[in-house]
Amino acid sequence: MPCAEDIGNYALRSVGIGERLLPRSDFTLCNQVTLIGSGMIWNLYFAAMALFFGFFLANALAVAKASRNPWARKPAEGFVFLFRGSPLFIQFFLAYQALVMLPRAGIEVMGFTVATSWLTKAWAGALLVLILNTSAYSAQIFHGALMSVPKGDLEAADAYGLTGWAKFRRVTWPTMMRLAWPSYTNEAIFLFQATALVFFSGFPAFQQRGDALYYASYFADKTFNPFVAYPIAAGYFILATLVLIGLFGVANRRLNRHLPGATRGLKYRPQLLR
Repeated sequence: MPCAEDIGNYALRSVGIGERLLPRSDFTLCNQVTLIGSGMIWNLYFAAMALFFGFFLANALAVAKASRNPWARKPAEGFVFLFRGSPLFIQFFLAYQALVMLPRAGIEVMGFTVATSWLTKAWAGALLVLILNTSAYSAQIFHGALMSVPKGDLEAADAYGLTGWAKFRRVTWPTMMRLAWPSYTNEAIFLFQATALVFFSGFPAFQQRGDALYYASYFADKTFNPFVAYPIAAGYFILATLVLIGLFGVANRRLNRHLPGATRGLKYRPQLLR
């Protein structure tokens, strides 16, 4: 079966498994669906890694923003303002230009040479930008939730003798997560959609192993018909977004399992303006 052969040849091409050369002619719908789906592996990689590392950095920034110590608060406020106040595409561009200026031979650190060339690749440099960007937006969400933790909850924790880290871990942080989770879900969805910008950034794909937009653009250029490849890419993004909403809905029910009506799903409220 030709389609089964295409799937075998191209399903994992974006990670270096299968045919090395892209099809040059006789483009079929199966070609396009398979290769664009292969590229989605990178979009999922960018989203998953950025959400994972960004989550922890955002929590640290939110706590620092709420600190009374100006040495912790001011840098956190500056970081959040910088990355929320500038367009993501410009952040990609400036980061690439800065990383390209690093010495090709690496940087000497305590007698050891630390390689830097890998930072100019999309899988590392673009990921770093996405982590910093989503950390800034998520930190603002978490900070707002942290400031909204009911005073009664904190007083109850004090009455139980909880202080310091124990109070934060068992009362403050779980309440902050419950309050922030719906908005954080929207940020996660936005971040996933923003992975499409990696194709338009200066970070190159390694050995023609690009993301979904890389293959969609390739087919649109070769067939002179953007109304097949790009809708296929959009369909993949929509399906992945539905999965993401489902996963975050499960987490939301887990966070609110002690509340009445917690079994109801999380509603998707898209952030149309940003």
